[in-house]
Amino acid sequence: MKCRSVACIWSSTPFPHRVTAVAALTELPTPTFYTAGSDGSVIWWTLSHSNPTSPPQVKAVGVLCGHAAPITDLAVCSPIADAKNGYGSSGSKFSALISACCDGFLCVWSKNSGHCRCRRKLPPWVGTPRIIRTLPLTPRYVCIACSFEDYSVNSIEGNEGIIDRETQPRKPPKSTILIVDSYLLSITQTVFHGNLSIGPVRFMALVLGDDEKRNSVFVADSAGRQQMVLISEDRGENLASSHGDTGQLESSFCCEGLSGEEQIVEVLTYGNVVAFILKDRCVFRLLNGDSMIGEVSFVDNLFGLDRGSTQTHAIGGIFLESDDVGNVCDANEYGNSIAVRFVVWNNVGYAVIYNVSYQNDVFQCEPHAEIPGTHYQPDMKLSIFFQQVNQYLVCIKSVCFNYEEPLLWRPLVTIWSLNRFDDEPGRLYCRCRMISDGVSFTNWFEKSTQLKGLDDLETTPTFGASPSSDDVDNTHVDRISNYYTYKGKVVSSSMIISENLFTPYAVVYGFLSGEIEVVRFDLFQGISFDDASSSPDEKSTACKQYFSGHTGAVLCLAAHQMMGSAKSWTFKRVLVSGSTDCTICIWDLDTGSLIMVMHHHVAPVRQIIRPPSLTAHPWRDCFLSVGEDACVALVSLETLRVERMFPGHMNYPSKVIWDGARGYISCLCQTHYGTSDATDVLYIWDVKTGSSERVLRGTAAHSMFDHFCKSISMNSISGTLLNGNTSVSSLLLPVVDDARFSSSPLNRSDNLLTSSRSSPNISNMTELNSSKTNAGKGNSVKRNSSSLIGLLSSKLPIKCSCPFPGIVSLCFDLASLMLSYQKNESMDNGGGKPVNINLKQQGVQEQSPSHHNPETLEGHDLVSLFEEYLLRYSLSFLHLWSVDRELDNLLISDMKLRRPENFIVASGLQGDKGSVTLTFPAQSATLELWKSSSEFCAMRSLTMVSLAQRLITLSHSGSAASSALAAFYTRNFLEVFPDVNPPSLQLLVAFWQDESEHVRMAARSIFHCAASHAIPLPLRNSKPTELPNMSSKTGSRDKHLGNMAEESITPKAEKQGISQDEESKILAWLESFEVQDWISCVGGTSQDAMTSHIIVAAALAIWYPSLVKPSLARLLVHPLMKLAMAMNEKYSSTAAELLAEGMESTWKECMVSEIPRLIGDIFFQVELSGPSSKSVTEISDASFSIKQTLVEVLLPSLAMADIPGFLTVIESQIWSTASDSPVHMVALLTLIRIMRGSPKNLAQYLDKVVSFILQTIDPSNSVMRKACFQSSMTTFKEVVRVYPMVAVNDSWTKLAVGDVIGDINNASIRVYDMQSVTMIKVLDASGPPGLPTLLTAATSGTMLTTAISALSFSPDGEGLVAFSEQGLLIRWWSLGSFWWEKLSRHFVPVQCTKLIFVPPWEGFSPNSSRSSVMANILETDRQLNFQDNAKDSNHGDSLKQLLHNLDLSYRLEWVEGRKVLLTRHGHELGTFQL
Repeated sequence: MKCRSVACIWSSTPFPHRVTAVAALTELPTPTFYTAGSDGSVIWWTLSHSNPTSPPQVKAVGVLCGHAAPITDLAVCSPIADAKNGYGSSGSKFSALISACCDGFLCVWSKNSGHCRCRRKLPPWVGTPRIIRTLPLTPRYVCIACSFEDYSVNSIEGNEGIIDRETQPRKPPKSTILIVDSYLLSITQTVFHGNLSIGPVRFMALVLGDDEKRNSVFVADSAGRQQMVLISEDRGENLASSHGDTGQLESSFCCEGLSGEEQIVEVLTYGNVVAFILKDRCVFRLLNGDSMIGEVSFVDNLFGLDRGSTQTHAIGGIFLESDDVGNVCDANEYGNSIAVRFVVWNNVGYAVIYNVSYQNDVFQCEPHAEIPGTHYQPDMKLSIFFQQVNQYLVCIKSVCFNYEEPLLWRPLVTIWSLNRFDDEPGRLYCRCRMISDGVSFTNWFEKSTQLKGLDDLETTPTFGASPSSDDVDNTHVDRISNYYTYKGKVVSSSMIISENLFTPYAVVYGFLSGEIEVVRFDLFQGISFDDASSSPDEKSTACKQYFSGHTGAVLCLAAHQMMGSAKSWTFKRVLVSGSTDCTICIWDLDTGSLIMVMHHHVAPVRQIIRPPSLTAHPWRDCFLSVGEDACVALVSLETLRVERMFPGHMNYPSKVIWDGARGYISCLCQTHYGTSDATDVLYIWDVKTGSSERVLRGTAAHSMFDHFCKSISMNSISGTLLNGNTSVSSLLLPVVDDARFSSSPLNRSDNLLTSSRSSPNISNMTELNSSKTNAGKGNSVKRNSSSLIGLLSSKLPIKCSCPFPGIVSLCFDLASLMLSYQKNESMDNGGGKPVNINLKQQGVQEQSPSHHNPETLEGHDLVSLFEEYLLRYSLSFLHLWSVDRELDNLLISDMKLRRPENFIVASGLQGDKGSVTLTFPAQSATLELWKSSSEFCAMRSLTMVSLAQRLITLSHSGSAASSALAAFYTRNFLEVFPDVNPPSLQLLVAFWQDESEHVRMAARSIFHCAASHAIPLPLRNSKPTELPNMSSKTGSRDKHLGNMAEESITPKAEKQGISQDEESKILAWLESFEVQDWISCVGGTSQDAMTSHIIVAAALAIWYPSLVKPSLARLLVHPLMKLAMAMNEKYSSTAAELLAEGMESTWKECMVSEIPRLIGDIFFQVELSGPSSKSVTEISDASFSIKQTLVEVLLPSLAMADIPGFLTVIESQIWSTASDSPVHMVALLTLIRIMRGSPKNLAQYLDKVVSFILQTIDPSNSVMRKACFQSSMTTFKEVVRVYPMVAVNDSWTKLAVGDVIGDINNASIRVYDMQSVTMIKVLDASGPPGLPTLLTAATSGTMLTTAISALSFSPDGEGLVAFSEQGLLIRWWSLGSFWWEKLSRHFVPVQCTKLIFVPPWEGFSPNSSRSSVMANILETDRQLNFQDNAKDSNHGDSLKQLLHNLDLSYRLEWVEGRKVLLTRHGHELGTFQL
């Protein structure tokens, strides 16, 4: 399980975003909509109401980074069949967003958690995905139309119209129609693959047939030709049926008002009606007929408002779904009657809403309302989308002012109400009321340029009564023209430099103006590895560095640590930048001076690629530059010359990777940037010779490129393709599921999720050490390092990447942060090797850590100093500053944290395969993530609390701040923001068995704080008692015990009162194995999903019984037992602990019959780990710790729950298992645990216990005696210590056991010989010989009573004295050795030699179980009454009563000679002369 927290660093200027697709998830309470951009980013917006009456506000929450190419379409889907994930059933059927980009990548984004559930690339033969439509009846599946057509996103801008030649394609384009499962993004059916009879697919809709089996896909091209493709049910054959041939279709169009030349703007379907929107009109037809049923001209309304010289035309439309019309697939719509609203908009954003109705072959289309457009300016470009979100219409305009600056697109969002209108005199029809105007995600950039006071930023859109369109337009224009001020400062490329393995060193931004800015992290200034004495508080003077030398925009960056040892150059760290001015500049990072400008490209330089780790000597100080002149060059930093040119590519190679181990470079040239096409070419070059190795085309090129990526990431140290410290987007290259660590499941999930993150370079690190400290020994260092590196690399605590220019994400991995240095403790035990590794990890060179030389200890201090800094750095970037000012001040003063002053920091969530979700820096955006995502809450609070706890252990100074921080994230945060989602309990449970103790403790404490708020819906008790409210607030355990008691008193009928239906819901929830969102967040499997459900339910059933349904325990107990015995590394220990903890209160009555079987299973597991089965070394640590939990925690609680069953099992084990089996030892240890846990319950079985212990030391079985002797003696000592009625003589040769509880007429004491382990004597301890009739027990006959309360051998071992509380008697047997021997084998009960009555002492209470002779004489009447009751009450109850009142504190001690002292609880009760 991975717990990764993401911090995101934003540049101070907004990033460009031109909308190419929109989609909305309208589920309440916070409807969201998404806009996808041509750069591959998806912006996540919410419509939130501050209160129910106020109009909604639009907020830009964050950006979803999963694509590196233009996005072609967005759709909503529902990957998990039913939204039963706990916190409330969703009214809507959609729970996720699916996005597709030109590059063939698909991503599924969960609405609730906001992270990317799944990211996958479609196979190359499919082509480029164009349109996504969700299947209406099964929203888990989506239909995707793909094509290989020559088609770039620019053509769907809408203003310019689509290129003419597309109407007469040269050859029929190849198309693919797929059905994809959004759960794992796997292709489940290929509906069509081949050439359609129409042009390139532009529009697609799904048409439901009469029955479910005959669904079909409706496709149309830009000329209006259409075709239906049937989705065949048998997934083998694909039927393609076209409505007549193409010629007829075209002719029918011409006569029905569509000429072949006209461009269709949009094709919409609603029920049985198809609407073809052209530039100046809209034509309506039926799906199943060729005839036109109606037409609407836009000339009057859309063109009536003349915009001067601007040519306006329709560019899009949508059908509106209204609540009253009901679902699209309503029956009456197939009876050719329809009533719906329909919106059409033109290229300046002016829109008209029409009411369309079609009944009894009569078509009507009336304009209903209008939405005003924008003042069009000659130098302004617009791209406009409308999206319905419930009863609002959202207009999303992307505005760009300058044709030369394609980077400056900005989205603006305006909301219009569909229900409220403003009538204005002089207008033809009413106008929709504007709800909010011109909201953009750039608001906070404008305010944050000062970088101070960012905390108070909120995006506040302007409200008010609807202004006239002129006002609206002017405000827009003013707003938008602000962007001119950014022109030079727009970030065109960025990267993060991770100097050594662990900590980022600086962020580098390249701007449009050609300037480069390096911002260093000042948190780490002052840690220098050469000199540990330098003060860590020294603040760096230069936090920002500027490099100016380029005349055009900086497009790519890379940083490199020099490896070689040549004397000629002085620089160690180099920054390389490429620009649109066709030059490459090489800078010295330390001094800021320009080393060299290179002019070997004749077009803009797009990428700089660093050598992979472990590249051989001449190449490791080189880099590759890739230019738009289709040329790749290899430049050496040692010689500062171009060493190789790789020319002759077909066009710009968009994807280039370097395989350092084998010495190859592969360059993939795509015909159209970001699309898969049959004409793509892959060139493979040999680095050493500079010659072309081979050229592959089409889908083979893509497959070979993917294969190349796989082998590179296998050999690369960091497990990633890009070797860090470069601005190439981490999302660009295909993701490789790394197979190196696949043997261990833990690492597998790690690599699935993080293999594509660009991570810091490792080869830097060792070289850095050798060059600094002992340059002479460089080679030896390198040799060791390569073997260590595999060990270190999978645990990089902070992984950095730049998904888009200007956005840097830091991913903090909790496991590596907590475990990175814990091995250091082995230094004190003289374990040298791990320490050596760890110090190298820091970049500290050691000679031989096995001797405790002073240098090593200094290194150890340095390591802990470094670790403190690493934790402080992580806390500084992950903490939610400025929510609680007092806490902030405490953290700064007490814990020495530093607020990241020079950076604009936000938070985020790690997704599948390198994708990330990042919030905008405004605090409201981060809070939106806290509110919507219980997974984010759980992971962030877990990380913060664990890191704070770890920091306490390292430096005790910050303990107050640390506990305040823990309290803030567990409790106070929820109090400040009550609408924050409680953390996901299942996710917390996944970390209950984490390797690090701090993480385990944090996960449990957060679980307890959140449990009462976050009980999953199927388990929640619908009618709880009054108590839980108090208990959920206080969370105190006593209250819960109170609840438990109350629950046990409620009548049985109410307990059973749970319906069959509820029960099946609980079972369905417990057995649901679908990968929920939280599972994909931590990289678990479906097995984890099931097991954690069981654990969560069990924990709630034990600790919060009144808050969950009463029958939960009964349904849970069997799955929980199976889980405990499944030896699952992550959960079995937890399951065993829960079974043990709730045994008495919760589970016992449900499983009493199965306890002996479970005990037998545990013994079987113990037997498996025994010496006879296999060598101890083969047992893994995990299974060892699970067995430890089973034996130390679960077994004693099972044994206490069913003591006779346990004793039966262990007695049978003596004969059924090997004599040297560990089972016998475990049984003895468990007996000790029972004696300490519930001594009174075991008291009545003392005989069995003693005989079992004696069997283990039987001299006739020497093997067992040898194995168990020590444990058996320990157990005997414990028995004698706990039970006063068991005694041994001083020489440990004789042992006496008295009846604890017995019939008063035949109580006895048995004496054993320890050498021969046989019984040698029975002593009679039956009722006192005098006054028999006065004792109630004598008259009742079978009355049980406490027989012997204490025993003691005389110092010489020849006599035995016994005390009975019942009757207050002391008996004395004076048995000389002669008697012992002579009567040894005749077990006739021996009468006592002397009997002494003990006078009652002060405070002695004569009750039913403790009555003296005197009490009996005095209270005969009362006793007789009691006796009648006792006869009626059953035997078991009186036994329980006796056990409850059993007093194990009596002791008999010998004092001088023949005197014996009786004590109780250490108080003397009297001395008696024998």
